[in-house]
Amino acid sequence: MIVIQRNTDENFTSIRTIAAALWPIAYGAILSQEQLDYMMEMMYSVSSLKLQSSTKKHRFILAKEEETVLGFASYEFNHGKKPKTKIHKIYILINHQGKGIGKSLINFIVNEAKERHQKGLILNVNKKNIAIRFYENIGFAISNEEVIDIGNGFVMDDFVMEKAI
Repeated sequence: MIVIQRNTDENFTSIRTIAAALWPIAYGAILSQEQLDYMMEMMYSVSSLKLQSSTKKHRFILAKEEETVLGFASYEFNHGKKPKTKIHKIYILINHQGKGIGKSLINFIVNEAKERHQKGLILNVNKKNIAIRFYENIGFAISNEEVIDIGNGFVMDDFVMEKAI
């Protein structure tokens, strides 16, 4: 049985392990190794994750089966000072994808967002990421495109997807 719970590990060990395992698979054909390395450090170092959690108020949740973490997500209420919840991260270990874990994480976020009177969910996804199909299947639609300069000469070339709740 899959359980969704809040992350309590201040070193974000499981989150960093899953990201390190999945990013080369998810983005290896899309991004250069240099950009992958840069983004992993920028987004998944312990100091970055602590900053996201404490200063930026991102909430991290884990999908667990017994004591094994199979996936995670992070999200933020009132993104851009609007009643929308931004999903910043959602990743499921490759051998556990297609089992409803992503939907469970999203449903947890939806319930939390509704309790805080949020009107929708928003997320960014790389234009070449096959996860776009997953998001469309659960009710997200592309609302616009965004190219974000992340430093070091790198950009994120994304679709912005939204879903009303």
